[in-house]
Amino acid sequence: MKKVLIANRGEIALRIVRACRDYGVKSVAVYADEDVNALFVRHADEAYALGGSTPKDTYLNIDKLIEIAKRSGADAVHPGYGFLSERAEFSEAVVNAGLTWIGPSADVIRALGDKLEARRIAAKIGAPLARGSENAIDSSAEALAFAREIGVPVAIKAAHGGGGRGLKIAHDFAEVEELFESARREALVAFGRGECFIEQYLDRPRHIEAQIIADTHRNVVVVGTRDCSLQRRNQKLVEEAPAPFITEEQRAAIHHSAAAICREVGYTGAATVEYLLSASGVLSFLEVNTRLQVEHPVTEETAGIDLVVEQLRIADGLPLSISESPAPRGHAIEFRINAEDAGRGFLPAFGEIRRFEPPTGPGIRLDSGVEAGSVVPSTFDSLTAKLIVTGATREQAIARARRALAEFNIEGIPTVLPFHRQVLEEADFTGPVFRVHTRWIETDFAAKLEPHARAKPARSQQTRRARVEIEGRMVDVDVPRAYWTVFGAGAADDAEENRETASEDPGSVLAPMSGTLLAWRVQDGATVRENDVLGVMEAMKMETQILAGSNGTFTASVTAGSPVSAGEELGRIVPDSTQEATPS
Repeated sequence: MKKVLIANRGEIALRIVRACRDYGVKSVAVYADEDVNALFVRHADEAYALGGSTPKDTYLNIDKLIEIAKRSGADAVHPGYGFLSERAEFSEAVVNAGLTWIGPSADVIRALGDKLEARRIAAKIGAPLARGSENAIDSSAEALAFAREIGVPVAIKAAHGGGGRGLKIAHDFAEVEELFESARREALVAFGRGECFIEQYLDRPRHIEAQIIADTHRNVVVVGTRDCSLQRRNQKLVEEAPAPFITEEQRAAIHHSAAAICREVGYTGAATVEYLLSASGVLSFLEVNTRLQVEHPVTEETAGIDLVVEQLRIADGLPLSISESPAPRGHAIEFRINAEDAGRGFLPAFGEIRRFEPPTGPGIRLDSGVEAGSVVPSTFDSLTAKLIVTGATREQAIARARRALAEFNIEGIPTVLPFHRQVLEEADFTGPVFRVHTRWIETDFAAKLEPHARAKPARSQQTRRARVEIEGRMVDVDVPRAYWTVFGAGAADDAEENRETASEDPGSVLAPMSGTLLAWRVQDGATVRENDVLGVMEAMKMETQILAGSNGTFTASVTAGSPVSAGEELGRIVPDSTQEATPS
């Protein structure tokens, strides 16, 4: 390989740019309109506009990506994670275009991307497995019948895709049918396929995974384990390596079965084999992610290996740089710095970062896609940066993390930093008995986090520096206010101002975030009461309920399936005259 096109954005795109430079190959960035000024665009050797602002028009557009790869002279493609990284059709398109795909083959992606097929492979090699349906469930009625057969709680899972999309947990028979439909709908939107299956849900499970690398010479190495139990809505927030508080027997079972699964399918590249570990010690295979993971840095820090460079070596046909599992050197913890308001239920946020002051010092690594002045767009994932803290022991890593998080200062948008600081004060996470599980935030986390105080953006600035592509090169220009939205420089200010000045009338039903209005739960003319569920939105890998702010008669003004912006009025609730006249 001589030049790698990076089919991704944000911190992972910059991470790959740096690995390419270390390995001695050129990097090509591609970017959506709102990413024109992003760090990864600036640091890549070349950058090309994708011409669009939505995922569908940009980082999910296979034809555009292949065309730019050819135009730029790239001879390889790295997909990063998310977007097209686990799409077999993208892998095939890259190979058919005569380019090197940095990842496993399309056949392997298909086999392991189908969770039902992955379960069959895991069963074949003797991996630990919880009870589940052998095939996809066809209807909500069938889902309920199978749940009654194996008992609740049950996990309803999309058969394709990952990242927590299309995953619902039913703790009562009464919610199985509704959650099945929600999972199927979410999977269809995210992956284009809505097949779902059901398996036994383990009690208060931890999420344990094994990092695998495998080359074209049939060498397969387990680089280490990770714990990724601290999640909200099935999306990881804190990860650490090696996985603490597991027995050597459990670790050996994970290492053996993870390597065996990858050998069985002839895997090449980086993979993560995931497991659930119940409170009673039951271990069960979960799935295989056929790509690099967000949390890969904690393994790099404790194993002393650059996993992205290993991916490049493997794609070049070279053998692995290690021949056996390395002994862990210390302990590392990663904190995902998402643009979310933890005090408002981890509501995704967007806007301009006005101050970005990361920590430094012993044991600190920061993988960031932003800096002061960066704009976090509303159309993509909320992950902005990752703080990785390493110590000789878990206790030292926690102590350093407290110091690092206290130093970390981000202003302009809400982030999950207050949540991370609080987690390090929770005995369930820091104590000698690890009580964190995948639903710990929803069920056990009792600390009160204050909502982010929103300030109106300053409007006095009349020009802003932007970067423009000219023949594959980036040039800095001063952009007048009238053209900010064209260059993606002022969209966040305008959107934030619109949201802040939106009507505070409780009868106005406003979108809680930018996303897609999936469905209304009530019809026009229905009588509703405060906090009734009016509808459901989808954004940032999660569904969010739209609640009534008052009593009255509801009327929708936006149709289901429409894209909407945060603060946009979706409908109105007109108070009943009888309710208005009722004395308090």
